[in-house]
Amino acid sequence: MDTQSAVSRLNGSGLLRSQGLIGGKWTEAYDGKTIEVCNPATGEVIANVACMGKRETTDAISSAYESFKAWSKLTASERSKCLRKWYDLLIAHKEELGKLITLEQGKPLKEAIGEVNYGASFIEFYAEEAKRVYGDIIPSTLADRRLFVLKQASTQDTTSYFHFFPIGIVGAITPWNFPLAMITRKVGPALASGCTVVIKPSELTPLTALAAAELSLQAGIPPGAVNVVMGNASEIGDTLLASSQVRKITFTGSTAVGKKLMAGAAGTVKKVSLELGGNAPCIVFDDADLDVAVKGSLAAKFRNSGQTCVCANRIIVQEGIYEKFANAFVTAVQNLEVGNGFMETAAQGPLINEAAVQKASCASKSQLYSLKGAKILLGGKRHSLGMTFYEPTVLSDVNSDMLVSREEVFGPVAPLLCFKTEEEAIRIANDTNAGLAAYLFTNNVQRSWRVAEALEYGLVGVNEGIISTEVAPFGGVKQSGLGREGSKYGMDEYLEASSTWIKRGEYIFRHKYEK
Repeated sequence: MDTQSAVSRLNGSGLLRSQGLIGGKWTEAYDGKTIEVCNPATGEVIANVACMGKRETTDAISSAYESFKAWSKLTASERSKCLRKWYDLLIAHKEELGKLITLEQGKPLKEAIGEVNYGASFIEFYAEEAKRVYGDIIPSTLADRRLFVLKQASTQDTTSYFHFFPIGIVGAITPWNFPLAMITRKVGPALASGCTVVIKPSELTPLTALAAAELSLQAGIPPGAVNVVMGNASEIGDTLLASSQVRKITFTGSTAVGKKLMAGAAGTVKKVSLELGGNAPCIVFDDADLDVAVKGSLAAKFRNSGQTCVCANRIIVQEGIYEKFANAFVTAVQNLEVGNGFMETAAQGPLINEAAVQKASCASKSQLYSLKGAKILLGGKRHSLGMTFYEPTVLSDVNSDMLVSREEVFGPVAPLLCFKTEEEAIRIANDTNAGLAAYLFTNNVQRSWRVAEALEYGLVGVNEGIISTEVAPFGGVKQSGLGREGSKYGMDEYLEASSTWIKRGEYIFRHKYEK
């Protein structure tokens, strides 16, 4: 399927939107500016979308604020029904949404449809979880001093109860690598909690966000509860940060940008949740099942062409199995077919843009490592397909001091490191400021528990390369972020707790005995 054919079909479905969404109305940029959204596989323009900034974001915040008054007062059951309908529509249109993701992001269509299923699962989960936000009552018997003065032997009952209420307007800033899932993972619990949202998708992949917003309207989520503005990232971000009506920022992206958002949120003391960069180790022990380790490492490294925050950035292999693993891994990587995401056999699509190619190239250059003994076993350069396609790459004999081990590559480059002992593997794995995801492969049950607990990471996969699900908390430690997304704990990020103390019967008692 070529770009124009796919665009034509998506136009027919009504899901290809180019305007922002403010207060339930599709809106052009106020100054008429647009930005091109291109297919990274071909360079063709898919659409020209509104390039918005401060004024549009201010209006979107106002719209969310007005909608919040009504949306937050709906019963949990009513919000749940809207979310469930949104989930049904996402699944009903998963083929179109998958094509849209492939068009603007580049990942293979089968993988894109998998993202739709994954992203929709958060909406389904939080449609159910909306009805499970419980408060609590804590009875206690507290002596009232006035009663002792009156020499009464009885005591006064005091009851404390606490309840949760939605935090308010949420600014959701999402990345380009998962243009649907990173939105639903934030917007699902926000809406379920009674919050309203202003979404700022990446300017590289706004079309999926706009399609999802269109389906939210069709699902009966009221105008203004979901708003989408895209374009000038710094203006939009600064406006969200400066607004006292926006009470929370949720962001997925680089650690550098996350730090700026965290600092900017201090001005209005906003709550922030940040899912930031990673430097995931993938440890393969001598006693691992080789086939399982190769398959799991391949999935952990090359999913979405290495463009995920949980991708294995360092594959750390024990010396007894190092050569055998390297040979088997290279063979498996060689079998990954690179191509346009609409090719049925494509396993790896293009990188998102030229900057991503340059980063992967820098990480692959053998001359940077030749003096230290590292070498390229496979790949290491732009693919013959041109554009932003890059060869799946394997580097051997890498050490922890090399740049490729210290910085997140975010591309299809797999460095292999060697270790001797379990203690050394743990030390190498934890020697980073990141702490998002880690993987280990072993057939020793005691070792799997021991190492998993020693790793300083928010997510650990044991003999498994795919570790994301809507029912488990997702997030990192150290400079990989704050807070958790997914699971019942994901609701906590959008709720505030309030305690109330009630002293029962005090007035009646005093009236009777103090006359």
